[in-house]
Amino acid sequence: MTISSANRLELQQIIQSVSYDRGVEREVVIGAIEEAISKAAQQRYGQELDIRARYDELVGVMNLNRYREIVEVVDNPHSQIGLEDARELDPEARIGAELCEQMPPVNIEEMDRIIVQNAIQVILQRIREAERERQYEEFKDQVGQIVSGTVNREEFGNIIVDVSVGEAVIPKSQRIGRETPMKGERVRAIVTEVNRELKGHQVRLSRTSPEFLKELFRNEVPEFYDGSIDIVRVARDPGSRAKIAVVSYDSSIDPVGACVGMRGSRVQAVVNELQGERIDVIPWMDEMYDLVTESLRPAKVLYGLRDKEGSPSTVVVPDAMLALAIGSRGQNVRLARSLTQLDLTILTETEANQRREEDAIKYQQTLMEQINIDGELAGYLVADGFVSVDVIVSSSIDQLEMCEGIDADIAAALQERAREYLELEAREAMEEARRYGLQDDLAEFEQLTPKMLLALAENDITTLRGFAECAAWELTGGVTVERGQKIRDDGILEMFDLSNDEAEMLIMTARAMIGIISTEELMQQVAVQRAEDDAGMADEPWPPSMS
Repeated sequence: MTISSANRLELQQIIQSVSYDRGVEREVVIGAIEEAISKAAQQRYGQELDIRARYDELVGVMNLNRYREIVEVVDNPHSQIGLEDARELDPEARIGAELCEQMPPVNIEEMDRIIVQNAIQVILQRIREAERERQYEEFKDQVGQIVSGTVNREEFGNIIVDVSVGEAVIPKSQRIGRETPMKGERVRAIVTEVNRELKGHQVRLSRTSPEFLKELFRNEVPEFYDGSIDIVRVARDPGSRAKIAVVSYDSSIDPVGACVGMRGSRVQAVVNELQGERIDVIPWMDEMYDLVTESLRPAKVLYGLRDKEGSPSTVVVPDAMLALAIGSRGQNVRLARSLTQLDLTILTETEANQRREEDAIKYQQTLMEQINIDGELAGYLVADGFVSVDVIVSSSIDQLEMCEGIDADIAAALQERAREYLELEAREAMEEARRYGLQDDLAEFEQLTPKMLLALAENDITTLRGFAECAAWELTGGVTVERGQKIRDDGILEMFDLSNDEAEMLIMTARAMIGIISTEELMQQVAVQRAEDDAGMADEPWPPSMS
């Protein structure tokens, strides 16, 4: 294929111009032009021919050649040539090699308009692919980093942003609600996703992500870079309010003060970037009650109520502060739940007292029925914390005597009645469990009470192996999330206030008894549990609370 000197210069200028303007390497542009000219030549001379265009950069010439395989017997004359015919063109031709023949040049002016358009489309497609590959390579390591770009346009609520290479998108769901960026406006966002896709935008950005808020603070607060302080958790209602918990690893640095800055300068810079989003900076607390107290500010927490895992599932606030604790449309408590990762319930002091009175009446009525005592005596017992027959049996005579209206004889009689009731209850529970098919191996498992055995038998767990195959959550209950909705799973032994760790230990013991695990593995589990228990006992006690 011969090209005039003018055409050669024009081709060189096209390659240089496209490479510079689109930021694409020369090799990619040349490859795209070669592919386009090859396809155009095939449309001109025949699609069945193997025609290849190759650009010689040294002389600026685009060569167009046809290739055929040299064979002994020709089956396809379009792609094959016999050895004798090949040697007429190339004396050194041999079987299995390719014969290269120079083709006449393609005159663009004589080509069909559709062929020309197809060639242009091939070039543009290859260039777009190269641009996308370059964008992917540049951004693939920037996930979690803040980038800056210029707003180009809006498509169906999504903001298209011109970044350093190509375009990125801020999906509608990742925009701060009240923001309306104008074309040409500078915008900052965090890179959340970079995909190698053929269609659509490869780089996805977010301005609502908690990580975006984190990175904004890290850019404003120098103490983050030397590791003196860090952000532990973030809870956001984008564009409205956020809470961040920060911790200091240097006793001389106040993490809250460092984030707020002199006269609030640092936090204000972040607030301005987030369109006035109110930000509460609180210190991270290892003691969960203290963290809950801080997260619910400006409301004041009076005390907390422990759940069976020891977490502050319920907190009590003054009646006048209920609205403040919950916040507008539940915002304050929702952010507190997200920050503490606890399913918090807020009670007023009046509601807590009412609940306590209702519980006291229930305990009192139960004691009256179980050990046959009058209401006055039952009231004295409940008031001093003797709320069940189990507590009475496990208490000493001296402890019972401290209760109003009880002397040593009455205390001894109460314990005797309580023991008789528990023994009767245990016999009845065991008999009922046997009727459900309880087997001896599980009945002899000492860590399980008769009432626990009955609950298991009622749920078709009647053997030691059946118990060993349980999961801890099946015994204690839990919460699963399906389609964004929390679903409560009731535990078989949930009524016995069994913690998840205790349930796990019971299951591990049963597995060791039937040989699923070794004794050594069980002892390792016991050692881990003891270490965790010791760590828990080292924690400071809660403020005065109801449990």
